[in-house]
Amino acid sequence: MRRTDRLFDIIQILRDGKLHRAQDIADRLEVSVRTIYRDMDTLIASGVPVQGERGMGYMAVEAITLPPLTLTAAELEALNLGMAIVAEAADPDLKTAALSLADKIDAVLPTQTVAEADAWKFAVYPFADAARGFSHMPALRAAIKGRQKLRLSYRRIDGTLTERTIRPLHMEYWGRVWTLTAWCDLRDDFRVFRVDLIEEAAPLPELFVDEPGKTYADYLATMG
Repeated sequence: MRRTDRLFDIIQILRDGKLHRAQDIADRLEVSVRTIYRDMDTLIASGVPVQGERGMGYMAVEAITLPPLTLTAAELEALNLGMAIVAEAADPDLKTAALSLADKIDAVLPTQTVAEADAWKFAVYPFADAARGFSHMPALRAAIKGRQKLRLSYRRIDGTLTERTIRPLHMEYWGRVWTLTAWCDLRDDFRVFRVDLIEEAAPLPELFVDEPGKTYADYLATMG
């Protein structure tokens, strides 16, 4: 059983509000007690409302629980974007809640979805207000999915306006800014653009296919 599936099953077991011994949960899921201890530590650390300790047992405490949901890729994307926006709030309680919710969702995502969700996770680097780049999101997302080149008007941090033709590859959220990783035809190399500094993102009629040395996997390889 994959760990994400097991964490989800543990949550379902605890939803009845009763005290469950680690040994009983381990027997039910056919894993070791030590594995259940580690899983419980992970759930508690991620904010799942569980109380208990080793040797005593575990139980869910007061919390709002939802039945299992099936989300489309677009719905998952919208949910993560919403959490990212809420995390921008000045209210520290809302920010903490958004980060905790993100961890809970990640804990139960199927393995094949985690890689996609990673593109929307939070990090810790403070930049300017990400809201300035939200208007470009539809065009950027569509171009990434459709493998369509874009013509960017991009204002660098020093105020210089440049024009670029790019192959958009991947978007990420870094605490207070979205970034776009792309292959830049002008520089003949990978470039990372801050979405909030994009003045215009115009789709071009030219599509692109993966070429050796120009894919997102190649970019990650260059980063070690």
